[in-house]
Amino acid sequence: MIPARLLRFAAAVALASCALSASAAEPVLFVYSTINSLLAGNYDGELSIKELASKGNFGMGTFNHLDGEMVALDGIYYHIRADGSVSLAAPGEQLPWANVLPFQPATMIAAGRMTSGQDLKGLEARIDATLDNRNLFYAVKIEGEFSKVVTRAIPAQTRPYQPLIAVSKTQVEFRRDQINGTLLGIRSPAFSKAFNVPGWHWHFISQDRTYGGHALAATLVQGSIKLAKLHRVELELPQNSEFAKTDQSQDRSTELEKIESSGAD
Repeated sequence: MIPARLLRFAAAVALASCALSASAAEPVLFVYSTINSLLAGNYDGELSIKELASKGNFGMGTFNHLDGEMVALDGIYYHIRADGSVSLAAPGEQLPWANVLPFQPATMIAAGRMTSGQDLKGLEARIDATLDNRNLFYAVKIEGEFSKVVTRAIPAQTRPYQPLIAVSKTQVEFRRDQINGTLLGIRSPAFSKAFNVPGWHWHFISQDRTYGGHALAATLVQGSIKLAKLHRVELELPQNSEFAKTDQSQDRSTELEKIESSGAD
């Protein structure tokens, strides 16, 4: 049973997100912290779900202590833990890294029914073929029927924190076959690699909101693909001492690639 106070908070966030979308002349991708900081093992931030909800109704991230995955869809924020549970995120929960935006799709790609199915790489290639500027940011919502989805979540960590490449070995993977739900994607250009995940980054949540996480693999049978183009980015950085002391001059792209694709088979 979801607590009534969280239901009230979710409803308030959804209404605020509608107002945000209606009033925004141009959607802005809000990025909290840097992916290099997260890779280095900085798993605590000061930004709360309540504060983050004012920035958008769609997106992804993780929670303090690296406690599972965050999915924001239609203005509702979800917490997906390594035990497989999905719950509404509490207003006071904090995050070390996140990407959110007021989702305003400008393009619809009719996926239809695919007799052989299309995996994540195929979906990425299909969407990439429609882009007129690969040096911009894009948000994608894919709603439909999937023959297979594989997600992951990482258990909450304790100090002293280890780098993400090390703790990713503790990730828990979940597979579902024949499931309806939504794939949320953020595509970032190559030049953003110091603060965001370059290329595609996917999260998933099921239609019944009982399953989700960071998407490692997915095969779409039929559905719709909605695409939003983003010209503007707002970057907010943590103010804690761990972030201040972190050497972010290192190239961690190889580590990130391994983490993003690990366990995808």
